[in-house]
Amino acid sequence: MDRPRRRTLPWGARAVLLGAVAGAGACALPVVRADVPWGALGLLAGLYALCEWPARCPFLAGRLTVPSASGCFFPVLLAAAFLLPPAAAALVAVPGALLTRAEQEPRSLRRLWRAAQLALAVGAAAEAHARLGGRALLGGTPAAPAPDFPSVLLPAGAAALVFCAVLAALDGLILWTAERLPARTAWRGLLLRSLGPYCVHGLAGLMMAVLWRSPYGPPAALLVLLPMYVSCWVFAQYHREHAAHQATIRALVQAVDIKDAYTRGHSERVGLASVLIARELGMDESRLEVLRFAGILHDVGKLGVPTRLLRKDGPLTPQERAVIELHPEYGHEMVRGIGFLGEARAAILHHHERLDGSGYPYGLAGPQIPEFARVVAVADAFDAMTSTRSYSRARPVRTAVEELQRCAGRQFDPAMVRALVRALDRHGWHPAVTADEPDRGAGGARGNVPACDSAPAGRP
Repeated sequence: MDRPRRRTLPWGARAVLLGAVAGAGACALPVVRADVPWGALGLLAGLYALCEWPARCPFLAGRLTVPSASGCFFPVLLAAAFLLPPAAAALVAVPGALLTRAEQEPRSLRRLWRAAQLALAVGAAAEAHARLGGRALLGGTPAAPAPDFPSVLLPAGAAALVFCAVLAALDGLILWTAERLPARTAWRGLLLRSLGPYCVHGLAGLMMAVLWRSPYGPPAALLVLLPMYVSCWVFAQYHREHAAHQATIRALVQAVDIKDAYTRGHSERVGLASVLIARELGMDESRLEVLRFAGILHDVGKLGVPTRLLRKDGPLTPQERAVIELHPEYGHEMVRGIGFLGEARAAILHHHERLDGSGYPYGLAGPQIPEFARVVAVADAFDAMTSTRSYSRARPVRTAVEELQRCAGRQFDPAMVRALVRALDRHGWHPAVTADEPDRGAGGARGNVPACDSAPAGRP
């Protein structure tokens, strides 16, 4: 059996790695001739290494829910930046960074990069803190036994900002050289996304440093880590749950795509168009993801429809159409027990209702139709008209919009149609148009085109 091919590191990334390692070494070099509190350095370095070790240990990682190396233990590093000279503070990060769990190859180089990156960031933060006189403001000395609040916040905040900026700059640099992303893409948003969390880490690190200098000593400083760890654990649990939700949605969508090849990619585009409409309506951000789920899963009930009907060439008989028109009810039954879908379940059940009451499955009219269902109905029809399938060719966006506007007030909610038009004017419509099978010349009666002047002529 051939061994998996090891990923090679581009030369640019190797140069960045060597430069970071050399810079970290230069940052820590003064420790050999400086008056360093080795006891505090050893305790802080050991504490950070101990925090990172469970994620690397196979025995503990399989039995404990250990937050990944996402910064939940950065208060230890920032406390070191507040308590120690820059060279010593830089060394605190190295043992723990070398123990950090690396998910991808080359693991040893990733750990080395992490160690150099953190050493540079902590050293720079400690330098900024020292230049602003932060260590003298922490208290714990005969001349100043108590911390000088609020003056102590300025150097601590500056150090946290420098720490954040160095990490963001180096993260963007390695993305640019190792992942070969465009420079603007590599650095875009890195600093702004991390600024808030790192300021919180800075406050926690400041509390650790103040308690460390207090009469209670280092054991009291450890108490700060407990709420930080708990908050990071809760955050990690949320992301695991969110990932499980996404996996559930993906599995259902893939099952529909396999069963009805004509709609492959349609579900994701309906979800995207639904969110565009909702944003124009000023819908609350907390509802947008649920609405996206509604768009993605609106046709999940097709899993309960015989495949021969979904793939039939030519017009459907009234009996066959009646069977296919059961798919909203099938879909609603399938997702009834999925609690996180919330309002999406009503959209799945009612997205084929019409404003004039001529839709299905229950013939609801006007405001009786749930808001999510009215949004998804417009997004569904728009994508059906602008996508090329084996039984109908894509219409231009302008033609599809004109058709929606013609049917507004009878089939579609005019407010939703106007919101889609505004969104298209603002953002355009760029998703890839798919044609999953060659055009077989089947009758256009299969098309999902709105026909608001008569009974629905197209596929449900």
